[in-house]
Amino acid sequence: MPTVPTGRARRDVELSLIDIGLVLFFFFLPHDLESDGLVRFTALSDLLTHGRVWDMSYSFVGPLCSTPLYLIGTIVLAPEWWCARFNTVVFAGGLFAMYRLLRDDVDRGLLRKLCLVLIAASMFPFHVREYFGEVFTAVLVAVGAIALQVERPLTGWTAIVVGVVNMPASLAGLALVAVKQAWDTRRWRHLLPIAIAAALIMLESWIRRGGPFVTGYQGNSGARTVMPYSGLPGFSYPLFFGLLAILFSYGKGLLFFAPGLLLPVTRRTTGVTSGPVASEVGLRATYSLWICFLAGLIVVYAKWWAWYGGWFWGPRFFLFASIPASLAIAVWLHEARTASQPARVAALMALTLSAWVGVSGAVFGQNDLQGCLENSFALEHICWYVPEFSVLWHPFVTGLRLSGDQIVIAVYLLVVYVWLAVPLVAEIVRTATPRVAASLRARRDFGAWRF
Repeated sequence: MPTVPTGRARRDVELSLIDIGLVLFFFFLPHDLESDGLVRFTALSDLLTHGRVWDMSYSFVGPLCSTPLYLIGTIVLAPEWWCARFNTVVFAGGLFAMYRLLRDDVDRGLLRKLCLVLIAASMFPFHVREYFGEVFTAVLVAVGAIALQVERPLTGWTAIVVGVVNMPASLAGLALVAVKQAWDTRRWRHLLPIAIAAALIMLESWIRRGGPFVTGYQGNSGARTVMPYSGLPGFSYPLFFGLLAILFSYGKGLLFFAPGLLLPVTRRTTGVTSGPVASEVGLRATYSLWICFLAGLIVVYAKWWAWYGGWFWGPRFFLFASIPASLAIAVWLHEARTASQPARVAALMALTLSAWVGVSGAVFGQNDLQGCLENSFALEHICWYVPEFSVLWHPFVTGLRLSGDQIVIAVYLLVVYVWLAVPLVAEIVRTATPRVAASLRARRDFGAWRF
């Protein structure tokens, strides 16, 4: 039966793996400034060097927060080099903030597992490679929801509002979080952040585009292709088909990219020790807020003509799904000894698929899929719906070719997966062995068999 170290040794190994992973992400991942990320960087550079404010469609909140890295880049290396790693810094800061906020109230072993799953078995390994806005919003909203549960409402709502202003379409997610928090606490004041976020979004639009309701997306649409609803602007996509695609499509579906969402986070699997979180049943209350925010994102983007996030690896707009999904996996890894056998098997399956999501994003990305862009995006839908052209499975079609840096990252991710999976496998084997042995004993009397 597999064995693993316990106590202090396990803690030291897990903390080391977290540190190593963040260092590898910073130095070994291929960080890029391209597409929307390049637009954001160029707008920030023009503001800092020439004082010009662009009227681009994207919020300036995230790029402005990367200004310290830009300024460092004017002295060491280059601004492009540092800003390309902005999301890695945000991600690392988010893990640190989560751990600090919860370490006195939640089992630290569970928190370390959560950090490791987010690092090695989620969509974050790809997203931190880019200078897009989803990491900033996801991290701030996740940390803000935790702060609300540890009785730091000002800090929590500030983080959530800033994250939402950076991604205005997530205002619906904020609304659900605010309603849930107001209902749970019976405090009307928790509805104020909805109005504050909406006002800040309109203020930015007014300053940068000349009007509070000028979003920069007026008339925005994609290419006309064989797809029946292509070429239409705005929120023109049928809600039913949008929900199906966001949840179940092979190249963008959350079922494949965040399978931990299928695992329940129940009252007995919260890892609570003591303190203010205990009154809200530990992480369960935070998990509920995270799910509310994710639900808001899904409903809004299901109607958006570009629900798939453009030419991007995986479900771009739904990176946030990795956070509650990772918590669910971490919870069941932590509760492996007391969980039922079906729950252990389900957790192992979710962890394994999530680990491959991490490898796919960090190592393979969208390699060899440029054919989907040919003829003015006429074939792009193949990458959304056809398994062989999904970013998750296409490496098995073209071959798993790796460079030096990719090998380093892949080995690290494999080590983390094995570290997390071995205790779970050990419990599965320990529980299954007596049952299998009893079944074999009951059937080894071949004289009792009949034709």
